[in-house]
Amino acid sequence: MMRTRVSRNRIRIGFIGLLIFFLTACGLQVPVDPHGTLDRVRGGVMRVGVTENRPWVKVDAAEEPSGIEPALISGFADQLDSDIEWTTGSEAVLLEELDQGELDIVVGGFLDDTPWIEKGAITVPYREQRTSSSREKHVMIVRMGENGFLLALEKFLLEKVGT
Repeated sequence: MMRTRVSRNRIRIGFIGLLIFFLTACGLQVPVDPHGTLDRVRGGVMRVGVTENRPWVKVDAAEEPSGIEPALISGFADQLDSDIEWTTGSEAVLLEELDQGELDIVVGGFLDDTPWIEKGAITVPYREQRTSSSREKHVMIVRMGENGFLLALEKFLLEKVGT
């Protein structure tokens, strides 16, 4: 009885291994970007929405956005060999543009309890900050479903900032 169970488990593990091998050999990538964001941005243009929230994002009409998050996004763009197209605006306008696929990322000092989770996918918190009454966890927001792009950004953030 015990020997039969061990043999079945080996067969299952072998089957799963073969299935993974054939799926990856067929070009299947996990995670995927249904709209191809990571492939388009790599060597292309990253469309970034920014909304003022100092010190996370500083917006000056005469210059490119600055602050903690634009600096991080610039580093991420460098890693992907991409140029950045900055768009400034209110949270509501930028998140609607993200939802419509007109932007790839929106930054503005968002916290992990942001009310905008229906318009985009939030990264894992990349920085925690204690205040007098709570602990704030900062995130960025990317287009919903672009999991390959989200994973690449999260990996970059965790390597550069950590939590």
